[in-house]
Parts: sequence; structure tokens; C-alpha cells
Amino acid sequence: MSAYLYSDVNKVTTNILQRMRNEGEKIAMLTAYDYSTAKLLDMAKIDVILVGDSAANVMAGYTTTLPITLDNMIYHASSVVRAVTRALVVVDMPFGTYQGNSKEALHSAIRIMKESGADAVKMEGGVEITDSIDRILTAGIPVMGHLGLTPQSINKFGTYAVRATEEKEAEKLISDAKVLEEHGCFAIVLEKIPADLAKRVTESVSVPTIGIGAGSATSGQVLVFHDMMGITQQFSPRFLRRYHSLSEEIINAVSHYISDVKAVDFPNEKEQY
Repeated sequence: MSAYLYSDVNKVTTNILQRMRNEGEKIAMLTAYDYSTAKLLDMAKIDVILVGDSAANVMAGYTTTLPITLDNMIYHASSVVRAVTRALVVVDMPFGTYQGNSKEALHSAIRIMKESGADAVKMEGGVEITDSIDRILTAGIPVMGHLGLTPQSINKFGTYAVRATEEKEAEKLISDAKVLEEHGCFAIVLEKIPADLAKRVTESVSVPTIGIGAGSATSGQVLVFHDMMGITQQFSPRFLRRYHSLSEEIINAVSHYISDVKAVDFPNEKEQY
């Protein structure tokens, strides 16, 4: 790990991420929603942990991210924060807690920060949410932006297809990225957009960009932990690289346990009091 410029920092901050971006060190980011997983990610020296509203999908079984509540997000974020000493912990503000109401946005962000102890919040959208960004930043709360495919707007778009393939939408995305930077976002997630567009966006702003399905030119990458570890199997987009097949290992281990119990092989004499 010593080959990385910032592997030995005691705590990753927004300032550290900016320095990584400026010095060309890629930022590694993964999701976590519980204490045990977050502890392992932090021990591995992940740079950023996102407590994503994807918890609605992988933890609660919903088909979209829309149903998860602010209380749910605070619960997951609190569990993660208790495990982490090094990583920057960013929490998704869930659908309905900031869109169109900057006072509600500030109240929601303050609750997340006070009740979970997280380091920052993340919000989906561009120029449409700048009032909320401005108000949250007045409270000293760091904001990460999110452009491209924005899952909270799935009912508006009606599809999870690649975004901004047409030049008009691409130009708006670049404009939105500049607006987010101007309004003080410390980083911007770019989800499921063409790689060349992600490169253009990254070159047009001075803050870090974090890609997911956006090519390698961004300042860093993020994946959902359950997807990259092969715990979830039904989700296989082109951008997803599975680093393990935990679902198979877990099923095999549980099957072995069941067999041992049925055969009265567990517990044996050494495993009882």
C-alpha cells in the first residue's frame, strides 16, 4: 500500500481527495451499509465509503431506491460510522428529502450529520438543486454531487440506460458539473455516461469526479459492494467487475452447515461445554 501517495493518512478528508485528484492518484470508493462490512473496507484502506440509497435494493429488496427513508439512511450511516476510522463516509440523501425545498434539505442534512456522525452528504441533480446545496453548505456540511444516471429520477426517465448519449444532454451535463463546482460541491459522481463525456467533464472541472460506468478518465471509481463481491447475482451491467463470487461460497458453506446439523456432526465433543 505504500506505493500510494495517501495510503498512510489517518483520516481521509475532502481536502485529501482534492490533493489526490491534483496529484493523479485515483480515488477508490465502495458502498457499505453495516458495521461489519464497513470495518473490513476501512481495514483494507478504502478511500471513501458511500452509505448509498442502494441500501433500498441490496438490503431491503426494493426494485428502486425511492422507498428508503431518512430514518433508514441514518440507521445505516450510524452503523458504518461506528466501524470507520480512516475512510471518508458519505451518505446519500434519500428521495424526497431535498428536492424542491431547501429548508427541508438543510434539516435532512443536519439530521444525517448529527445523528450518524458522517463526514458528508451526496445529492442527485444539477442546477435544479443548487438552492438546497447552497443552504446545506451554509451549515458547513460538505456536499458530493451526482450526475448522469440518477436513480432517484427513474420514473422521469423510465429507463436505466446510458445517459447523455446525445450532444444536447451531454452539454447540459457538462454545464451542470460546472454549476455544482461553482456552488461548492467537493466532488461529483458520474454514473453510466459515455467514457469520452466523462473525460470531458473531468477536464472541465477542478474537483474530483467519481465514475461508475463512466470509463477510466475520472478521478476515481465507485461500485456497490454487494455487486463487486458477487453477493448479488441478478445485476450484471457492462461496467461491473465481480472481484469474488461470495454468493457461491456462502451457499456452499450454509449447505455444509445444514448437512453437519442433520448428520449430528455439529456440534462435536470439542464444540460443547
